[in-house]
Amino acid sequence: LHLSLRRQRQMGIRARPDAVPATAGPAGPSGAAADDWRRQRTEAAAHQQRELDRQRARESVAARALLADFVARARDRGLAPEPLRARAFDGTATYRTPLRGWYLRRNHSVAVGEDGEFYVLSVPGGVRARLRGVAVEPSDPPLVLGKGGRDGESIDLADALALVLDGR
Repeated sequence: LHLSLRRQRQMGIRARPDAVPATAGPAGPSGAAADDWRRQRTEAAAHQQRELDRQRARESVAARALLADFVARARDRGLAPEPLRARAFDGTATYRTPLRGWYLRRNHSVAVGEDGEFYVLSVPGGVRARLRGVAVEPSDPPLVLGKGGRDGESIDLADALALVLDGR
């Protein structure tokens, strides 16, 4: 599992000065030392990936609880769900979906369905999608919408849900 240097920096992974064996030449490690080094790096990358997957799963469980609470509160307040439309990847067209729910972002890129599931409403476009509509599969919900995006584009899921409940 190879992570780009940029992605490693985003995740807070720092290169350790002791990461390259002392027997490394100008072109890098060689021989048995290289095999051992590669094996260690592969194990470290696999461990890091497992930890990220565990963290993502914990966040998803917490986010699902927020979504379930939101759906119950929205129904109690009489907030009617609306038909959800998916947008083409290039942003030029929208397509019908069989879903009803509440949009969480002004650009209608993500929503909560009546079923309490989280949906990313971006799909590949096409003539068939225009005629028949599209099916959107639920996604694992994040605790932060737009995480890793440009400044000002991310928002905590709890805050986004509160804005919808407040009618904004």
